[in-house]
Amino acid sequence: MEKEKKVPVERLRRELKYQGTILKVYEDTVRVGGHEAKWDFIHHDGAAAVVPVTAEGKILMVRQYRNALDRYTLEIPAGKLDDPDEPKIRCAFRELEEETGYRTDRLEYLLSINTTIAFCDEALDVFLARDLQPSEQHLDPDEEIEVEAWELADLLELIYSGKMTDGKTVASILAYACRYGGTIPAGKPGEA
Repeated sequence: MEKEKKVPVERLRRELKYQGTILKVYEDTVRVGGHEAKWDFIHHDGAAAVVPVTAEGKILMVRQYRNALDRYTLEIPAGKLDDPDEPKIRCAFRELEEETGYRTDRLEYLLSINTTIAFCDEALDVFLARDLQPSEQHLDPDEEIEVEAWELADLLELIYSGKMTDGKTVASILAYACRYGGTIPAGKPGEA
C-alpha cells in the first residue's frame, strides 16, 4: 500500500483575540495545500491530575460544578499549573491536597493527555497517589468541591453507560484499570 503524501500546512499569522484567566484565544491564518484558511487556536499553560487510591482500594473523586456543561460532574482531582514552567508533578501534589484534603509523599506517573487536540494545546499529566494521609482541603474562593470514595467497578460502569464523560477522568480511570488489574467489562457504550 502506497503511503499518501501529506499536504504541507504553513502558519502565516497568529493573532490574539481574547485573553482570559486560564486561556488565550487566537485566530491563526494558515495555508493548506495552497488555500488560505482561518483556524481557531486556544493556548492553555497545562495542568495535572491525580487518581487517588485509598488503602481500601477506593478512588477519591471530586464532584464540582462545571460552567461549560451547566451541571455538576464527577472527576478526578485536577488543576492548572500556577506557572507555565511549574513541574506538573508539583501541581499534582498541590491539587491532590487542595481538592481532596489528602496528601501523599509519592506520586507515580500514569499517563499524559492532550485534552482537545483539534483546537487547544492543553497538555495534562496524570499521576497515581497511594498512601494517602489526611490533611485539609484548601479550596479557592470560587470552588465548592465534594469528595467521594468510589469503587473502580462503579466508575467503569459510569464510563460505559455514558454517564461519565470528562475526558481526563475517563482516560485516567481506564488507564488505572488496565495497568493495575481492574476489569473492564466488554460491551458497547450505553450497555449495562
